[in-house]
Amino acid sequence: MNIYETLATLGIDLPPVSVPAAAYVPFMQTGNLVFLSGHIAKKDGKPWVGQLGKNMATEEGKAAARAIAIDLMGTLHAATGDLNRIKRIVKLMSLVNSTGDFTEQHLVTNGASELFGQIFGDKGAHARSAFGVAQIPMGACVEIELIAELD
Repeated sequence: MNIYETLATLGIDLPPVSVPAAAYVPFMQTGNLVFLSGHIAKKDGKPWVGQLGKNMATEEGKAAARAIAIDLMGTLHAATGDLNRIKRIVKLMSLVNSTGDFTEQHLVTNGASELFGQIFGDKGAHARSAFGVAQIPMGACVEIELIAELD
């Protein structure tokens, strides 16, 4: 099954690339690697605002990370022209807007990691980092960036 059939089976429609909110580009390719800029969580087209450990629970953060993964795939599609060209999702870096005593950033980030595994199978297994941070642009609860390798 190709990537687009898998997405359709899961009821996922890829969004268009978001317009950058500052002085950067949404993606950059060098050699066979594509680097995607950080994408913030969005809900109903607006920043998904919240802080884990204060006014958001881990499961809601996980849903936000999953939503980001879908946005990242939309950008990855724009960058590559065909998600079937992905040889491997290499790395994710996740920033979780969280209180000082919140320690489940890794569980929040699983929302993205698990979806990449569902969509890309073994090619979706990746290295990653998950950090707790004091704030994210526009008050978003989660931001994730991605590196992918192309065939």
